[in-house]
Amino acid sequence: MSEQQPKAQFTNIKAYQPFHSPFDPCRPIGVKYYWTPPQLYIGFQPPNMQQFSPREALYRGTLWPAFYEYYENPYEAKRGGN
Repeated sequence: MSEQQPKAQFTNIKAYQPFHSPFDPCRPIGVKYYWTPPQLYIGFQPPNMQQFSPREALYRGTLWPAFYEYYENPYEAKRGGN
């Protein structure tokens, strides 16, 4: 009984579908998405991690590329259109 489990693939984008009651008068919301930070998937800081240059680190807000994730404000496009 030594079945090999497939390696779990971690992604920063998660999705779920909220419960919708058959008696709810509103239409279903559908699928909701949310993002998780990259540091959730690194249990401890490994030695000799790659680092940004000091200037790049100040610009990106972290010294290590493994912890950097670009954030795009979903509401920014709505503001620009007004």
